[in-house]
Amino acid sequence: MDLRIPVDDRTGQHIVAETTRRSENRYGNRPTMKDVAARAGVGLKTVSRVVNSEPGVTPDTERRVQEAIEALGFRRNDSARVLRKGRTASIGLVLEDLADPFYGPLSRAVEEVARAHGALLINGSSAEDPDREQELVLALCARRVDGLVVIPAGDDHRYLEPEIKAGVATVFVDRPAGRIDADVVLSDSFGGARDGVAHLIAHGHRRIGFIGDMPRIHTAAERLRGYRAAMEDAGIPVEDDWMSLGVTDPQRVRKAAEDMLSGPSPVTAVFAGNNRVTVTVVRVIAERGRPVALVGFDDIELADLLEPGVTVVAQDAAALGRTAAERLFRQLDGSLIAPERIELPTRLITRGSGNCRRRVEQRPPAEREDGPARSGPGNPARSGPGSA
Repeated sequence: MDLRIPVDDRTGQHIVAETTRRSENRYGNRPTMKDVAARAGVGLKTVSRVVNSEPGVTPDTERRVQEAIEALGFRRNDSARVLRKGRTASIGLVLEDLADPFYGPLSRAVEEVARAHGALLINGSSAEDPDREQELVLALCARRVDGLVVIPAGDDHRYLEPEIKAGVATVFVDRPAGRIDADVVLSDSFGGARDGVAHLIAHGHRRIGFIGDMPRIHTAAERLRGYRAAMEDAGIPVEDDWMSLGVTDPQRVRKAAEDMLSGPSPVTAVFAGNNRVTVTVVRVIAERGRPVALVGFDDIELADLLEPGVTVVAQDAAALGRTAAERLFRQLDGSLIAPERIELPTRLITRGSGNCRRRVEQRPPAEREDGPARSGPGNPARSGPGSA
């Protein structure tokens, strides 16, 4: 029923207010096949045949049913149909942070593979909280998803064992599962970090800082290990003040960078452990107004437009997502038996920021003439201030 009531607004103008009651359009009450049958004047079986494109319906009757479907906005309930087949044609994706640019291409790749297999993707964010991860994963399982792609926040995934035994295909990405044997697709964080730090060493740097994520995170620990390996390969002792791991909050990263770049013996180069760290370090370096070499792990937007361009160790996020999703559907197809660990290579993209050499007055003559310094009595590593 539509009631139009004339009233005066505050300007004195005569307007018409509308009060509409449409009981037939209450939210949550979707039309059913019974509603379609009543409107078209046919039986439920006839509506079912039309909806599922089955034979046995005359053209005139089919036209009436289709007109009723369109008028009511009826949609077939696929949930009941797929559940009868034992599959929901849906998979879940649990990410660390939906707002992180790294996960955009990864999520898109998973979605494209799912779409190619006729499946719907449902995703959510754990916010790096193990409890939230478990809650989200089990909620997806309760909704009967066929499989899960998980970037783990926790280090104990035994809660998933009953679901996996019940047939939920599961693949972990970026970090391995904790305390269970499961498929995992990773980037070579160790090798990538070692290559990035070696690039800085090759351009004459010996006092190199490392700023990374929380040490309990697999990727952060592997990148720190790669940093240490590159320094050891070059015979460079690492000072505790050159390393800082923790949350990637800009305030924490800023303090770590400022501490490393201050004092009488600051670091001359920084290796940033992920894209969020890199962005903050770029800002700190720009504010200080003196050359500091930088290599970051993960590419960042507009990195090639800065001056100098930011050199990065790039991982292929789309390849991670695509490989994991393809692995998941191979599990669902029954073509995989034993879990595997798949490690994808990284790529060093040099743009100039890693080439910034130390200031001439800080370098001994041998280094100025011959390139990267070698360890020895004439070139001792000195400790400097910083935040561990």
